[in-house]
Amino acid sequence: MAKRNQRRIIQCVSAVLMNANIAGFWKGKIYTGRSKNLCLPILNCYSCPGAIGACPIGSLQVSAGCSTYGISFYVLGFLALMGILFGRLLCGFLCPFGLIQDLLYKVPLPNLKIPRKFDRIVRFGKYLTLFFLVLLLPLLAADSYGSTIPYFCKYLCPAGTLEGGIPLISMNKALQNTIGWLFSWKMFVLIIVTVASIIIHRPFCKYLCPLGAFYSLFNRFSFYRYYIERSKCTNCGKCSKVCPMNVNPVKTPNHAECIRCGTCKKQCPQNAIKVEKNINLHVKEKRNE
Repeated sequence: MAKRNQRRIIQCVSAVLMNANIAGFWKGKIYTGRSKNLCLPILNCYSCPGAIGACPIGSLQVSAGCSTYGISFYVLGFLALMGILFGRLLCGFLCPFGLIQDLLYKVPLPNLKIPRKFDRIVRFGKYLTLFFLVLLLPLLAADSYGSTIPYFCKYLCPAGTLEGGIPLISMNKALQNTIGWLFSWKMFVLIIVTVASIIIHRPFCKYLCPLGAFYSLFNRFSFYRYYIERSKCTNCGKCSKVCPMNVNPVKTPNHAECIRCGTCKKQCPQNAIKVEKNINLHVKEKRNE
């Protein structure tokens, strides 16, 4: 039982550790300690009262306007290192908003099956979000002092609304008097994503998350990879049927959309899906061809 729930336990522990400033929730204040200068490897709102580190997407947007100071190279370098080492494993095991979507999908309501062709098209949304909202707009709109607007965080991010906006406003009367159209818009986005998460598995991760888009670029050659042992695989198709991200592990075990949740590995009756180090992967692939 413990082994079956291992990923869920890791997700919960990660959410608690990255939001360990518990006192911030009832004080309604953002933690500003030294650890806030450090970039977390997953999407976790900087404005969350419990957050003890900086959100990588927020950091990318802020640093886009002041790249002359070298800040953007630290953020990009850190995220690239995480991508090279783990790929989207971080999305599957550490992301708090991913955990929330996983739990919402367990609500006993009929699931919506998105047509495959349409699904492939709308998945490009997260790459557009990464390129335009996270990188291009903050870079072009920065003033001479390096100040820029974090467009994704301000206008779209539902995780920020849930983790930061709602707790801060609920505990701060001064902020309650300043609520305007922007907060109403962000709440609308959060409600849409929440409802969608009940009938579609991880819609934000699939269609909008810029960090998922960034890490997906490394999935095919990250050190943590999946490998199909062809001598054991019977092409029964069970792995592709249970994949929550609609990936066929037999055809593309290291697909850009794979979050390494391990569901396919657990369902494989032949134990043909393995985790391999990148250094050994190509040798084994040649042996099985």
